[in-house]
Amino acid sequence: MKILVINCGSSSLKYQVIDMPNEKLLCKGLVERIGMKGSVITHTLVGDEKVRTEIPMKNHMDAISNVLDAVKDPEYGVVKDLNEIAAVGHRVVHAGEKYSKSVLIDEDVVKTLEDCIELAPLHNPPNILGINACKDLMSNTPMVGVFDTAFHQTMPPEAYIYAIPYEMYEKYGVRRYGFHGTSHRYVAERASKMLNVDLDDLKLITCHLGNGASVTAIKRGKSIDTSMGFTPLEGLVMGTRSGDIDPAIVTYIREKKNLPEGETNKILNNESGVLGISGISSDFRDLEAAVAEGNERAQLALKVFAHRVRFYIGAYIAEMNGVDAIIFTAGVGENDLGIRDLVCNDLGNLGIKLDVFKNKIKGKESIISREDSRVKILLIPTNEELMIAKDTYEIVKSF
Repeated sequence: MKILVINCGSSSLKYQVIDMPNEKLLCKGLVERIGMKGSVITHTLVGDEKVRTEIPMKNHMDAISNVLDAVKDPEYGVVKDLNEIAAVGHRVVHAGEKYSKSVLIDEDVVKTLEDCIELAPLHNPPNILGINACKDLMSNTPMVGVFDTAFHQTMPPEAYIYAIPYEMYEKYGVRRYGFHGTSHRYVAERASKMLNVDLDDLKLITCHLGNGASVTAIKRGKSIDTSMGFTPLEGLVMGTRSGDIDPAIVTYIREKKNLPEGETNKILNNESGVLGISGISSDFRDLEAAVAEGNERAQLALKVFAHRVRFYIGAYIAEMNGVDAIIFTAGVGENDLGIRDLVCNDLGNLGIKLDVFKNKIKGKESIISREDSRVKILLIPTNEELMIAKDTYEIVKSF
Protein backbone atom coordinates (compact mmCIF):
# COMPACT_ATOMS: atom_id res chain seq x y z
CA MET A 1 0.00 0.00 0.00
CA LYS A 2 1.54 3.30 -1.12
CA ILE A 3 1.09 6.21 1.29
CA LEU A 4 1.81 9.83 0.32
CA VAL A 5 3.00 11.90 3.29
CA ILE A 6 2.55 15.67 3.07
CA ASN A 7 4.12 18.25 5.41
CA CYS A 8 3.06 21.77 4.41
CA GLY A 9 4.72 24.97 5.57
CA SER A 10 3.75 28.52 4.67
CA SER A 11 6.03 28.66 1.61
CA SER A 12 7.43 25.14 1.44
CA LEU A 13 6.23 21.55 1.32
CA LYS A 14 7.98 18.27 2.09
CA TYR A 15 6.67 14.95 0.82
CA GLN A 16 7.46 11.25 0.73
CA VAL A 17 5.87 8.16 -0.77
CA ILE A 18 6.28 5.14 1.51
CA ASP A 19 5.23 1.58 0.73
CA MET A 20 3.46 0.12 3.75
CA PRO A 21 3.51 -2.00 5.80
CA ASN A 22 7.10 -2.84 4.83
CA GLU A 23 8.06 0.82 5.50
CA LYS A 24 10.00 1.17 2.25
CA LEU A 25 10.72 4.75 1.16
CA LEU A 26 10.10 5.06 -2.59
CA CYS A 27 10.66 8.76 -3.22
CA LYS A 28 10.83 12.08 -1.43
CA GLY A 29 10.96 15.73 -2.30
CA LEU A 30 10.82 19.36 -1.32
CA VAL A 31 8.88 22.26 -2.80
CA GLU A 32 10.28 25.69 -1.98
CA ARG A 33 9.26 29.32 -2.49
CA ILE A 34 5.55 28.63 -2.95
CA GLY A 35 3.86 31.87 -4.01
CA MET A 36 7.19 33.54 -4.68
CA LYS A 37 9.45 34.12 -7.63
CA GLY A 38 11.81 31.21 -8.29
CA SER A 39 9.62 28.44 -6.88
CA VAL A 40 11.23 25.03 -7.29
CA ILE A 41 10.57 21.34 -6.68
CA THR A 42 13.40 18.95 -5.88
CA HIS A 43 12.40 15.30 -6.30
CA THR A 44 14.46 12.24 -5.41
CA LEU A 45 13.69 8.70 -6.50
CA VAL A 46 15.34 6.40 -3.96
CA GLY A 47 18.61 5.16 -5.42
CA ASP A 48 18.67 7.87 -8.08
CA GLU A 49 19.87 11.45 -8.39
CA LYS A 50 17.82 14.49 -7.42
CA VAL A 51 15.71 16.14 -10.11
CA ARG A 52 15.39 19.90 -9.60
CA THR A 53 12.74 21.77 -11.57
CA GLU A 54 11.97 25.48 -11.42
CA ILE A 55 8.30 26.09 -12.15
CA PRO A 56 5.91 28.88 -11.14
CA MET A 57 3.71 27.89 -8.17
CA LYS A 58 1.41 30.65 -7.02
CA ASN A 59 -0.24 28.64 -4.20
CA HIS A 60 -0.38 25.29 -2.43
CA MET A 61 -2.76 23.89 -5.04
CA ASP A 62 -0.02 24.38 -7.65
CA ALA A 63 2.54 22.87 -5.29
CA ILE A 64 0.48 19.73 -4.62
CA SER A 65 -0.26 19.41 -8.34
CA ASN A 66 3.47 19.44 -9.10
CA VAL A 67 4.14 16.91 -6.35
CA LEU A 68 1.57 14.56 -7.87
CA ASP A 69 3.09 15.07 -11.32
CA ALA A 70 6.51 14.15 -9.94
CA VAL A 71 5.16 11.10 -8.12
CA LYS A 72 3.65 9.72 -11.35
CA ASP A 73 6.35 10.90 -13.76
CA PRO A 74 7.21 8.11 -16.27
CA GLU A 75 10.95 8.54 -15.71
CA TYR A 76 11.37 9.21 -11.98
CA GLY A 77 7.94 8.63 -10.48
CA VAL A 78 6.78 5.68 -8.37
CA VAL A 79 3.21 5.15 -9.63
CA LYS A 80 1.64 4.97 -13.06
CA ASP A 81 -1.70 6.28 -11.85
CA LEU A 82 -2.70 8.29 -8.77
CA ASN A 83 -5.19 5.57 -7.88
CA GLU A 84 -2.15 3.61 -6.71
CA ILE A 85 -1.84 6.09 -3.83
CA ALA A 86 -4.00 4.42 -1.19
CA ALA A 87 -4.07 7.36 1.23
CA VAL A 88 -2.47 10.68 2.13
CA GLY A 89 -1.10 11.35 5.61
CA HIS A 90 -0.91 15.02 6.58
CA ARG A 91 1.29 16.45 9.29
CA VAL A 92 -0.79 18.98 11.25
CA VAL A 93 0.68 21.07 14.06
CA HIS A 94 -2.27 21.92 16.29
CA ALA A 95 -5.52 20.13 17.08
CA GLY A 96 -6.09 21.61 20.53
CA GLU A 97 -7.65 19.20 23.02
CA LYS A 98 -9.89 17.62 20.39
CA TYR A 99 -7.71 14.71 19.25
CA SER A 100 -5.38 12.47 21.22
CA LYS A 101 -4.52 10.31 18.20
CA SER A 102 -4.43 10.46 14.42
CA VAL A 103 -7.81 10.51 12.67
CA LEU A 104 -9.45 10.21 9.26
CA ILE A 105 -9.97 13.73 7.95
CA ASP A 106 -13.55 14.86 7.34
CA GLU A 107 -15.34 18.21 7.45
CA ASP A 108 -15.47 18.18 11.27
CA VAL A 109 -11.72 17.64 11.48
CA VAL A 110 -11.02 20.52 9.10
CA LYS A 111 -13.38 22.73 11.15
CA THR A 112 -11.42 21.84 14.31
CA LEU A 113 -8.15 22.74 12.61
CA GLU A 114 -9.63 26.06 11.50
CA ASP A 115 -10.75 26.73 15.08
CA CYS A 116 -7.15 26.13 16.20
CA ILE A 117 -5.66 28.67 13.78
CA GLU A 118 -5.52 31.29 16.53
CA LEU A 119 -3.39 28.85 18.56
CA ALA A 120 -1.03 28.10 15.64
CA PRO A 121 -1.38 31.01 13.18
CA LEU A 122 1.86 30.21 11.34
CA HIS A 123 1.36 26.47 11.01
CA ASN A 124 -2.30 25.43 10.78
CA PRO A 125 -3.24 27.59 7.76
CA PRO A 126 -0.70 25.97 5.40
CA ASN A 127 -1.55 22.54 6.86
CA ILE A 128 -5.22 23.17 5.97
CA LEU A 129 -4.27 24.44 2.51
CA GLY A 130 -2.39 21.20 1.87
CA ILE A 131 -5.36 19.11 2.98
CA ASN A 132 -7.81 21.05 0.82
CA ALA A 133 -5.53 20.90 -2.23
CA CYS A 134 -5.19 17.12 -1.92
CA LYS A 135 -8.94 16.77 -1.49
CA ASP A 136 -9.52 18.75 -4.67
CA LEU A 137 -6.96 16.82 -6.70
CA MET A 138 -7.52 13.37 -5.15
CA SER A 139 -11.18 13.50 -4.12
CA ASN A 140 -11.59 9.73 -3.70
CA THR A 141 -8.40 9.18 -1.72
CA PRO A 142 -8.73 8.98 2.10
CA MET A 143 -6.81 11.60 4.08
CA VAL A 144 -5.45 11.16 7.62
CA GLY A 145 -4.41 13.92 10.02
CA VAL A 146 -1.40 13.27 12.29
CA PHE A 147 -1.12 15.99 14.93
CA ASP A 148 2.00 17.30 16.70
CA THR A 149 -0.10 18.01 19.79
CA ALA A 150 -1.89 14.64 19.99
CA PHE A 151 0.87 12.66 21.74
CA HIS A 152 0.93 15.14 24.62
CA GLN A 153 -2.79 14.86 25.37
CA THR A 154 -1.89 12.20 27.96
CA MET A 155 -0.27 14.84 30.20
CA PRO A 156 -2.04 15.09 33.58
CA PRO A 157 -3.73 18.40 34.48
CA GLU A 158 -0.98 19.33 36.93
CA ALA A 159 1.46 19.30 34.00
CA TYR A 160 -0.60 21.34 31.54
CA ILE A 161 -2.57 23.86 33.64
CA TYR A 162 -1.01 27.31 34.06
CA ALA A 163 -1.33 29.11 37.39
CA ILE A 164 -3.49 31.91 35.98
CA PRO A 165 -7.25 32.45 36.44
CA TYR A 166 -8.88 29.15 35.55
CA GLU A 167 -11.40 30.82 33.27
CA MET A 168 -8.53 31.52 30.86
CA TYR A 169 -8.36 27.78 30.30
CA GLU A 170 -12.11 27.25 30.26
CA LYS A 171 -12.94 30.12 27.91
CA TYR A 172 -9.86 30.44 25.73
CA GLY A 173 -8.04 27.11 25.96
CA VAL A 174 -4.93 28.61 27.53
CA ARG A 175 -2.94 25.58 28.65
CA ARG A 176 0.25 23.74 27.79
CA TYR A 177 -0.16 21.67 24.63
CA GLY A 178 3.35 20.62 23.67
CA PHE A 179 4.67 20.03 20.16
CA HIS A 180 7.04 17.72 18.21
CA GLY A 181 4.78 14.90 19.44
CA THR A 182 5.16 12.76 16.32
CA SER A 183 8.94 12.88 16.65
CA HIS A 184 8.94 12.14 20.39
CA ARG A 185 6.60 9.17 19.84
CA TYR A 186 8.70 7.77 16.99
CA VAL A 187 12.02 7.80 18.85
CA ALA A 188 10.39 6.38 21.99
CA GLU A 189 9.11 3.41 19.99
CA ARG A 190 12.51 2.94 18.35
CA ALA A 191 14.22 3.07 21.77
CA SER A 192 11.97 0.26 22.98
CA LYS A 193 13.10 -1.90 20.05
CA MET A 194 16.79 -0.98 20.42
CA LEU A 195 16.74 -1.84 24.13
CA ASN A 196 14.51 -4.89 23.60
CA VAL A 197 12.26 -3.71 26.42
CA ASP A 198 8.51 -3.23 26.21
CA LEU A 199 7.64 0.48 25.94
CA ASP A 200 5.21 0.07 28.84
CA ASP A 201 8.15 -0.84 31.07
CA LEU A 202 10.32 2.17 30.22
CA LYS A 203 10.87 5.68 31.55
CA LEU A 204 12.33 7.78 28.75
CA ILE A 205 13.44 11.37 28.24
CA THR A 206 13.43 12.33 24.57
CA CYS A 207 15.41 15.38 23.47
CA HIS A 208 14.29 16.74 20.09
CA LEU A 209 17.06 19.26 19.53
CA GLY A 210 16.99 21.34 16.37
CA ASN A 211 16.34 24.96 15.49
CA GLY A 212 13.10 24.30 17.34
CA ALA A 213 13.70 22.11 20.37
CA SER A 214 11.79 20.32 23.10
CA VAL A 215 12.26 17.68 25.78
CA THR A 216 9.56 15.18 26.76
CA ALA A 217 9.12 12.83 29.72
CA ILE A 218 7.61 9.53 28.53
CA LYS A 219 6.44 7.03 31.11
CA ARG A 220 5.00 3.69 30.01
CA GLY A 221 4.75 4.96 26.45
CA LYS A 222 2.78 8.09 27.34
CA SER A 223 3.87 11.71 27.43
CA ILE A 224 3.50 12.98 30.98
CA ASP A 225 5.29 16.31 30.55
CA THR A 226 7.01 18.32 27.83
CA SER A 227 8.93 21.56 27.65
CA MET A 228 6.92 23.42 24.98
CA GLY A 229 3.68 24.96 26.15
CA PHE A 230 0.75 27.01 24.87
CA THR A 231 2.97 27.84 21.90
CA PRO A 232 6.33 26.50 20.70
CA LEU A 233 8.00 29.53 22.35
CA GLU A 234 8.04 28.01 25.83
CA GLY A 235 10.72 25.66 27.10
CA LEU A 236 14.27 25.29 25.84
CA VAL A 237 16.44 28.01 24.39
CA MET A 238 16.23 27.43 20.63
CA GLY A 239 17.69 28.78 17.39
CA THR A 240 15.76 32.06 17.43
CA ARG A 241 13.25 31.51 20.29
CA SER A 242 13.91 32.61 23.84
CA GLY A 243 12.33 29.66 25.61
CA ASP A 244 11.40 30.15 29.27
CA ILE A 245 11.66 33.73 30.52
CA ASP A 246 10.12 35.82 33.27
CA PRO A 247 6.80 36.93 31.69
CA ALA A 248 7.27 40.42 33.09
CA ILE A 249 10.12 40.85 30.60
CA VAL A 250 7.56 41.18 27.79
CA THR A 251 5.96 44.29 29.29
CA TYR A 252 9.32 45.66 30.41
CA ILE A 253 10.86 45.46 26.92
CA ARG A 254 7.77 46.89 25.26
CA GLU A 255 7.72 49.89 27.59
CA LYS A 256 11.46 50.51 27.50
CA LYS A 257 11.64 50.40 23.70
CA ASN A 258 8.17 51.84 23.11
CA LEU A 259 7.36 48.99 20.77
CA PRO A 260 4.11 48.56 18.81
CA GLU A 261 1.78 45.68 19.65
CA GLY A 262 3.18 42.30 18.62
CA GLU A 263 6.76 43.50 18.23
CA THR A 264 7.96 41.97 21.51
CA ASN A 265 6.52 38.63 20.47
CA LYS A 266 8.45 38.91 17.21
CA ILE A 267 11.68 39.59 19.13
CA LEU A 268 11.17 36.57 21.39
CA ASN A 269 10.31 34.24 18.49
CA ASN A 270 12.62 35.44 15.72
CA GLU A 271 15.51 37.39 17.24
CA SER A 272 16.29 35.54 20.46
CA GLY A 273 17.62 32.09 21.37
CA VAL A 274 21.22 31.29 20.47
CA LEU A 275 21.00 33.91 17.72
CA GLY A 276 20.14 36.59 20.24
CA ILE A 277 22.87 35.57 22.67
CA SER A 278 25.62 35.10 20.10
CA GLY A 279 24.69 37.88 17.68
CA ILE A 280 26.04 35.56 14.97
CA SER A 281 23.64 32.86 13.85
CA SER A 282 20.87 30.44 14.81
CA ASP A 283 22.83 27.64 13.14
CA PHE A 284 24.80 25.63 15.69
CA ARG A 285 27.47 24.83 13.10
CA ASP A 286 28.18 28.54 12.69
CA LEU A 287 28.39 28.95 16.45
CA GLU A 288 30.85 26.11 16.85
CA ALA A 289 33.01 27.56 14.09
CA ALA A 290 32.95 30.88 15.95
CA VAL A 291 33.87 29.15 19.21
CA ALA A 292 36.88 27.61 17.49
CA GLU A 293 37.97 31.16 16.64
CA GLY A 294 37.61 32.22 20.27
CA ASN A 295 34.19 33.94 20.17
CA GLU A 296 33.02 34.04 23.79
CA ARG A 297 29.39 34.94 23.07
CA ALA A 298 29.04 31.97 20.71
CA GLN A 299 30.43 29.76 23.45
CA LEU A 300 28.02 31.28 25.95
CA ALA A 301 25.07 30.61 23.61
CA LEU A 302 25.96 26.92 23.40
CA LYS A 303 26.41 26.67 27.17
CA VAL A 304 23.05 28.34 27.82
CA PHE A 305 21.36 25.95 25.38
CA ALA A 306 22.93 22.87 27.01
CA HIS A 307 22.14 24.23 30.49
CA ARG A 308 18.41 24.41 29.68
CA VAL A 309 18.39 20.88 28.24
CA ARG A 310 20.10 19.59 31.39
CA PHE A 311 17.59 21.49 33.52
CA TYR A 312 14.66 19.69 31.91
CA ILE A 313 16.38 16.31 32.03
CA GLY A 314 16.89 16.74 35.77
CA ALA A 315 13.32 17.88 36.30
CA TYR A 316 11.90 14.93 34.39
CA ILE A 317 14.07 12.42 36.23
CA ALA A 318 12.55 13.79 39.43
CA GLU A 319 9.04 13.76 37.97
CA MET A 320 9.28 10.11 36.86
CA ASN A 321 11.35 8.99 39.86
CA GLY A 322 14.13 7.82 37.58
CA VAL A 323 14.88 7.27 33.91
CA ASP A 324 15.96 4.27 31.85
CA ALA A 325 17.20 6.07 28.75
CA ILE A 326 17.83 9.53 27.36
CA ILE A 327 17.37 9.95 23.62
CA PHE A 328 18.91 12.58 21.36
CA THR A 329 17.22 13.30 18.04
CA ALA A 330 16.59 15.97 15.35
CA GLY A 331 19.25 18.03 13.55
CA VAL A 332 21.35 19.12 16.53
CA GLY A 333 20.65 16.08 18.68
CA GLU A 334 21.62 13.67 15.89
CA ASN A 335 24.67 15.47 14.54
CA ASP A 336 26.21 17.73 17.18
CA LEU A 337 28.74 15.76 19.21
CA GLY A 338 29.69 18.80 21.26
CA ILE A 339 26.15 19.58 22.39
CA ARG A 340 25.54 15.97 23.46
CA ASP A 341 28.78 16.12 25.44
CA LEU A 342 27.84 19.44 27.06
CA VAL A 343 24.40 18.16 28.03
CA CYS A 344 25.65 14.89 29.53
CA ASN A 345 28.77 16.27 31.20
CA ASP A 346 28.93 15.79 34.99
CA LEU A 347 25.70 13.81 35.26
CA GLY A 348 27.49 10.71 36.55
CA ASN A 349 25.81 10.88 39.96
CA LEU A 350 22.48 10.48 38.15
CA GLY A 351 23.79 7.37 36.41
CA ILE A 352 24.25 9.19 33.08
CA LYS A 353 27.68 8.54 31.53
CA LEU A 354 28.41 9.40 27.91
CA ASP A 355 31.09 7.38 26.12
CA VAL A 356 33.33 9.94 24.38
CA PHE A 357 34.34 7.45 21.69
CA LYS A 358 30.85 6.12 20.96
CA ASN A 359 29.67 9.73 20.82
CA LYS A 360 31.80 10.34 17.72
CA ILE A 361 28.93 9.50 15.41
CA LYS A 362 26.29 11.39 13.46
CA GLY A 363 22.83 10.51 12.20
CA LYS A 364 22.92 6.78 12.97
CA GLU A 365 20.99 4.74 15.53
CA SER A 366 23.46 4.04 18.32
CA ILE A 367 23.83 3.50 22.03
CA ILE A 368 26.41 6.09 23.04
CA SER A 369 26.54 5.60 26.81
CA ARG A 370 29.36 3.90 28.67
CA GLU A 371 28.99 0.26 29.66
CA ASP A 372 28.83 1.26 33.34
CA SER A 373 26.16 3.93 32.71
CA ARG A 374 23.03 3.10 34.68
CA VAL A 375 21.03 5.18 32.20
CA LYS A 376 21.31 4.35 28.51
CA ILE A 377 22.03 7.27 26.15
CA LEU A 378 20.68 6.75 22.65
CA LEU A 379 21.10 8.56 19.36
CA ILE A 380 18.03 7.96 17.18
CA PRO A 381 17.43 9.86 13.92
CA THR A 382 13.82 10.99 13.89
CA ASN A 383 11.48 9.96 11.11
CA GLU A 384 8.21 11.84 11.46
CA GLU A 385 7.21 10.96 7.89
CA LEU A 386 7.41 7.23 8.63
CA MET A 387 5.37 7.74 11.81
CA ILE A 388 2.73 9.57 9.76
CA ALA A 389 2.72 6.76 7.18
CA LYS A 390 2.33 4.13 9.91
CA ASP A 391 -0.62 5.93 11.49
CA THR A 392 -2.21 6.47 8.08
CA TYR A 393 -1.81 2.82 7.16
CA GLU A 394 -3.37 1.62 10.42
CA ILE A 395 -6.42 3.82 9.86
CA VAL A 396 -7.04 3.00 6.19
CA LYS A 397 -5.82 -0.62 5.86
CA SER A 398 -9.30 -2.04 6.30
CA PHE A 399 -10.89 0.21 3.66
